[in-house]
Amino acid sequence: MFLIFLGIIVFVVSVIGAKSNAAISRIATILKIVAVALVGIGFFQAAVKQIGAGQVGVTSLFGKVDTTHVLESGLNIVNPLVEVKIFDIKTQNYTMSGVNDEGDKSGDDAIRVLSADGLEVIIDLTVLYRVVPSQTPRILNEIGTEYKNNIVRPITRTKIRDNAVYYNAVDLYSVKRDEFQGRIFNDIKKNFEERGLFLEQLLVRNITLPKSVKESIESKINAEQDAQKMQFVLQKEKQEADRKRVEAQGIADYQKILSTGLSDKQLQYEAIKANKEIALSPNTKVIIIGGKGGTSLMLGDK
Repeated sequence: MFLIFLGIIVFVVSVIGAKSNAAISRIATILKIVAVALVGIGFFQAAVKQIGAGQVGVTSLFGKVDTTHVLESGLNIVNPLVEVKIFDIKTQNYTMSGVNDEGDKSGDDAIRVLSADGLEVIIDLTVLYRVVPSQTPRILNEIGTEYKNNIVRPITRTKIRDNAVYYNAVDLYSVKRDEFQGRIFNDIKKNFEERGLFLEQLLVRNITLPKSVKESIESKINAEQDAQKMQFVLQKEKQEADRKRVEAQGIADYQKILSTGLSDKQLQYEAIKANKEIALSPNTKVIIIGGKGGTSLMLGDK
C-alpha cells in the first residue's frame, strides 16, 4: 500500500507542479510515468499474497473478516485493500513445566492442583494441538491470533485442576495416572473443538508429590521388598526341609528292604558278583573263596 500512496503523491505533484514550475513541467511526463509504475507495483504487491507451507490466510476489509474464504498455501489473488492474517496450521506445542526455561513461559510454570485427599500435586504438561483451517475466520473473529495464551493455556490449566480433585495424590502418581490423562484429554479436546482447535495429544510429563507422601511411598516399597525377600528365604528353607525328609525316607525304606527282603541265595549272588569284580582288578593277587554265603579272602603281594 505504501507504493500506491507514493505513486499517487508523485502523480499529484507532477500535475500541480507542471502548472506553477517550469522545471517540473519539463519532467512532468516522466513523473507521471514513475507515478503510474509505483501505483502498478503497489497494486500488484497488495493483490498477490504468498502463503507459506503449513499456513493459511484470513482476509479482512476495514475490520470485517471474510468468513467465506480461506487463503491456501501458495500465491493468492486478493483485493489490494484487504489485510491478510496468517495462521499456522502445523502441529504446535505448549509446555508448562516447573523447570526454568523448559516451558513456554520462563520460570516455574508447572500446574499446582489439589487432589481428593487435600494434597498439593505439581504437574508438568505438554499440549500438542493444531488449528483447524476452516475455522480460522471464526478464530480471528472471536479470539484473534493470540489463541495460545487466550485459549490453550487457560483451558488446559483449568481442566486439569477440575479433574484432579477426583483422585488421591498417590493414585495420580501411580495406578490411575493413565485414567487421569485420558479424562483430561477428552475434556480439553471437547473445549478446543468448540473454539476451532484440534487436540492431538496430551502428555503428562511429570507428577511431583509432597515430600511426606514420597517418603511414605518409599517406606512402603522397602517394606514390601523386605517381605518378598523373607518369603523367598522361607520358601527356600521349606524346600530344603522337604528334600531332607525325602532323603531320610529313602534311606529308611532302603534299610527296611535290606533287613526284610534279602535271602541267602541273593546274598550268594551278590558275593559272586563282588568276587568277579575283585578277580578282574589288576591289584588282586590271590583270592580264596569259602565260607558261608560265598565270602572271599584276598591276599596281596605283601
